Amino acid sequence: QVQLVESGGGLVQAGDSLTLSCAASGGTFSNYVVGWFRQPPGKDREFAAALRWNTGSTTYADSVKGRFTISRDYSKSTVYLQMNSLKPEDTAVYYCAVVLWNTYKPPPRTSASWNYWGQGTQVTVSS
Repeated sequence: QVQLVESGGGLVQAGDSLTLSCAASGGTFSNYVVGWFRQPPGKDREFAAALRWNTGSTTYADSVKGRFTISRDYSKSTVYLQMNSLKPEDTAVYYCAVVLWNTYKPPPRTSASWNYWGQGTQVTVSS
């Protein structure tokens, strides 16, 4: 059973940076994609970024491209989301997720397609 544990959320000011971590356990992730989603208050969960575990290739939502960076520490089975130039609209609960994806097609951006989820971590950006 795959388990994901997020950490690193908090309250920051606009323009600040924050790094989220997602520690994964319970499986070998060679054919998995690890992603970050976020759910702003009163809104649906939305895709933010994803990383193919075996190649390290990444993809981003347009809203975070150029500001957020997803990366992995292979030895620690941990994925990070480095968030720079944070904006109040980045305020959300951030979730780590994993999907089995052994295809060259881009990973899904709909949350319903993902197999495993962490508990979420709150990020609040004040103006």
